[in-house]
Amino acid sequence: MSQIPTEPTAPRANDAAFTPPVPRRQAIMAIIVCWLLVVFDGYDLIVYGTVQSSLLAEPGWGLDAASLGTVGSMAFIGMMIGALLAGRISDALGRRKTILACSITFSILTIACAFAPNAWVFGALRLLAGIGLGGLVPSANAMVAELVPPKWRSSIATLMMSGVPIGGSLAALLGIPIIPAFGWPAMFLVAAVALFVVVPLGFKYLPETLPSEEEQRKEAEKSGSTSGPTVTGFASLLRAPYLGISLMFAAATLATLFAWYGLGTWLPNLMERAGYDLGSALTFALSLNLGAVIGSIVTAWAGDRFGPVSAGAAAAALAGVALLVLLASPPVWVVYVVLVLAGVGTHGTQCLIIAAVANHYPNHMRGTALGWALGVGRIGAVAAPQVGGLLLAMGLGTNSNFIAFAVGALVAGVLLVIIALRSSRELRVHKTAA
Repeated sequence: MSQIPTEPTAPRANDAAFTPPVPRRQAIMAIIVCWLLVVFDGYDLIVYGTVQSSLLAEPGWGLDAASLGTVGSMAFIGMMIGALLAGRISDALGRRKTILACSITFSILTIACAFAPNAWVFGALRLLAGIGLGGLVPSANAMVAELVPPKWRSSIATLMMSGVPIGGSLAALLGIPIIPAFGWPAMFLVAAVALFVVVPLGFKYLPETLPSEEEQRKEAEKSGSTSGPTVTGFASLLRAPYLGISLMFAAATLATLFAWYGLGTWLPNLMERAGYDLGSALTFALSLNLGAVIGSIVTAWAGDRFGPVSAGAAAAALAGVALLVLLASPPVWVVYVVLVLAGVGTHGTQCLIIAAVANHYPNHMRGTALGWALGVGRIGAVAAPQVGGLLLAMGLGTNSNFIAFAVGALVAGVLLVIIALRSSRELRVHKTAA
């Protein structure tokens, strides 16, 4: 059986029949709350990159470049577990419960990082916090996709994900005054704002959007599944008509997250090694994250105009080429421009992949599909800090990191081109058959 096209043109016919599951005001507030939680998700991810130099100097912790990469990977291991579990749980038990549970988990455990007595405890807390961080994004995106008409899903998915680099930008901005004045632990206490301000808003405004069994049965029939809602979980993704596309989405996500989180983890440290002081190194990280914010806006338009897969392939190519420019040791102003473009490309690609997945799968599979793509993709996020640290420990210099992350972005672009060509071919087959 053929797979349905991944570009956003197919679902638009259903826009007129779309009925929001909750009143419009509640839907808007729920989207805002989900976005704010994604902002703190992004902050908690990128904050580690801002405190690396401080952790290296922490008395008694005994960290070096390689072990710093290992500690950095802990949160991403947790995110892989969280994304794989939470996407499926949100499809089974509901988005609201899963989003709130993930938010409370990562907030409490991030706060606890400020009081870690050694690197081992710190790494364990980051791993456990990562479970909540990884579970939030697929669950929040699955909820938001159900609150808006199909024609807006690409735009909303990419704008939702702007919260990640905005959170990263906040981490870089706050790190400049906070770390010298109060030390690195204060950076992790910021998560208290999420716990005591945003989470209560979630209890008030987040609806339960889990479709009924009858709705699941109808959507399963529309998607071509003859087994109805009983065919759930990852087994439904890894069988016809979804097997091939599920594997390619996961691989593209893995390559993209390798590039994005590799830069997010190592960029301040790389710039310090290149001779810049901490303040300047953090402004480079800010440029990367501001570029990612711009990328969220640009790719929202591009995803609607050209389709999320085609636009994602272009964004990935932009990121890969931009990072290779750094090998020429360009002037400082060019470095800032390159990092903005790298942010646009890497984060923009991931936003567009999420939009493509949200468009491709029916409601009763959407959370699981997003969890699958992001969960497998976290392997790239886990590997990136380790690879960066090992390359530095081997004495290969900062350029080796830029090459590795550029290759990740370019591989993602190639995979998305394959997906786009395959989807175009299958769309022609569908039209011919009709």
